[in-house]
Amino acid sequence: MSLTRRIWLTILGLTLAAFLGSLLVNIHGARAYLEEQLTMKNLDNANALALSMSQIPDKDPVTIELLLSAQFDTGHYQEIRLLDPKGGVLVERQQEAGMEAGAPAWFVGLFPIRATPGIAQVQDGWKQYGSIHLASHAQFAHRDLWRTSLRLSGWFLIGGLLAGLLGSLALRAVTRPLDKVVEQARAISERRFIRIEPPRVPELDSVVSAMNDMVARVRQMFADEATRLDTLRDRLSHDPVTGLANREHFMGRLHDALESEDAPPHGVLLILRLVDLAAINREFGHAGADRLLGEIAGVLETARQGHERWHPARLGGPDFALLAENETAPETIASPLVERILNLRDEHWTPIEDLFHIGAIRYRRGDAIAAVLTGADRALALAEQTAPNTWMASEQDASAVEVIPAETWREIFADAISRGRLKLAHFPVIDNHGGAMHRESFIRLRTRGDGPWRPAGDFMPIAVRLNFAASLDLDVIRMALEELRQHDGAIAINLTAETIADWEFRARLAELLKTHAELCPRLWLEVPEYGVFGHIEAFRDLSREVKRLGSKIGIERFGHRLAEIDLLADLGVDYVKVDTSFIRDIDRQPGNQEFLRGLCRMARNLGILVIAVGVRDERELALLPELGFDGATGPAVGDDRDNLAGLMNF
Repeated sequence: MSLTRRIWLTILGLTLAAFLGSLLVNIHGARAYLEEQLTMKNLDNANALALSMSQIPDKDPVTIELLLSAQFDTGHYQEIRLLDPKGGVLVERQQEAGMEAGAPAWFVGLFPIRATPGIAQVQDGWKQYGSIHLASHAQFAHRDLWRTSLRLSGWFLIGGLLAGLLGSLALRAVTRPLDKVVEQARAISERRFIRIEPPRVPELDSVVSAMNDMVARVRQMFADEATRLDTLRDRLSHDPVTGLANREHFMGRLHDALESEDAPPHGVLLILRLVDLAAINREFGHAGADRLLGEIAGVLETARQGHERWHPARLGGPDFALLAENETAPETIASPLVERILNLRDEHWTPIEDLFHIGAIRYRRGDAIAAVLTGADRALALAEQTAPNTWMASEQDASAVEVIPAETWREIFADAISRGRLKLAHFPVIDNHGGAMHRESFIRLRTRGDGPWRPAGDFMPIAVRLNFAASLDLDVIRMALEELRQHDGAIAINLTAETIADWEFRARLAELLKTHAELCPRLWLEVPEYGVFGHIEAFRDLSREVKRLGSKIGIERFGHRLAEIDLLADLGVDYVKVDTSFIRDIDRQPGNQEFLRGLCRMARNLGILVIAVGVRDERELALLPELGFDGATGPAVGDDRDNLAGLMNF
């Protein structure tokens, strides 16, 4: 029972007790007063009647009877009797049965009025003629008592309603801050650490202050741990001289670009090599060489501005790299890069005539990483043999990239949505004991009726640009709900980062989920990390809505923006999927193990499940529980439908 209801019941009980007590006291007091008045009336009327009879000469029986009857006929008496000195009845009048009682029978029975009859002596000269026994009828007293009780009840009812109204206002004033306390407690249970303003109620103020202090400590602890992990991540994944990604981190990015389900279908890889770093060290000193390396890194950082999927790195020594995902023309990247580096040389490094060479190669998703690196090295070698400060593209580029105009894509999306040329591909996610957590589902699309099923990386970037992402996401969720209706288990759906900022999409999503409320507890929704922190308020609204309906909310590709991770403290996230670049070769990287162990510990302190993505072999899979992971997905788990059927009872 809620506290508000208990308070109301207490107030109601106290009011009712006060009403009943006051009513009983007033009724008993009024009854005692009426009994006393009736007793006095009986005595006075008996004396008056006796005096009148005493003055009748010769005590004429007819006259006496007429006098007694006249007194009785006034209608206020229960009975009047004239008794002789020996107790015999001389004259008697009694009220006949059936006279109105003046009050309900139950009231008369509950509160009887018992007045003492009046007795007076009738004289005949110096002798006693007889005695008058007179009892007034109580019906009028009961009527007055009943009316008094009704009036009193009416006033109590009016007073109770006014008291209830005032009590409601007072209770609302008390429960308003209490509701905020309850909201804060509920938020903490949902892993959302929020602060509220201290109420003016002293008893609640201490509670709120204590909870606010706890939230502040949790946030600070979270922020401190996030800062430590962010520093550790930077140290592990970035080159200390240039600040660019190091070789290990870059190779993870390259693996993702070639193998990830969500990666763009093509791209360009450039390798930049300084001609003779040892000679530069000798001529300009170690500090000068480091300055040159930093300036080359600055050129690459400038080139990647405005391109979210361009990833510069220092591979070690004189070698740099630039991975340009979703690009098709090496010359549009390499030519401006050469021009910038030559301008840099002419401004600060004129003694160095032969400064660099660049090799480039186009690739397609699915190409072997060894083949792509070999092609880039071959192009670099060709540039080194051609002329100073030049670039070359590999003649063994990946097969030609199919280019589809934007208007054609519009028709493809509209046709695919209307004709149902969309489907889901499922991959298992398991816990540490091998049990199924959920199926991670990715969208597939056919550009034509008999064409191949294209993965999301082929078309979702274009769908975002053409404003079709929201429609595709809603269709994916509809398909997932239909599968949940037909099969057991849970399904996780990836939402496009840009769609969560669309209010109309969130409203349509909420409406869709409400119509399938019974399936929502088995639906997991996840958003890329950059989308979460890029649209933090929209994600917070989405999180509250889907969690209210019972679905789980998560973050994928997690781990790159730890500086902002303290924002998770009030989002209520259920799980995170750590980016595959942190998982790759984890069994051979002690530094990454330390980083991931701290990340898992921090997430677990908030009750957040941690899932590893892109687990490739048994060694990586076996290490994950020790690091604190709750689940895993990837090639080591299995992605074929037969394996999926066995794992998910599908």
